[in-house]
Amino acid sequence: MPNVEKILQKMKRQPHGIRPEEADKVLGAFGYVAVRQKGSHKQYLNKETGDLITIKQENPLKKAYIADILNRIGK
Repeated sequence: MPNVEKILQKMKRQPHGIRPEEADKVLGAFGYVAVRQKGSHKQYLNKETGDLITIKQENPLKKAYIADILNRIGK
């Protein structure tokens, strides 16, 4: 999980430079699983809470998506 901690610090410090692969790793560490992709949007589901988050797969991700991820995982 040390890589995930580094990515979380980067998300807080520099929210404009996060790649979709990094967000995928963080979401996976917090129990989210990719359940669907339609076009450029990918949906992640947390099986425990039933929370569903949709993220547009663009490089880099927009700040709003990063803020939403951090809010949902409680960081």
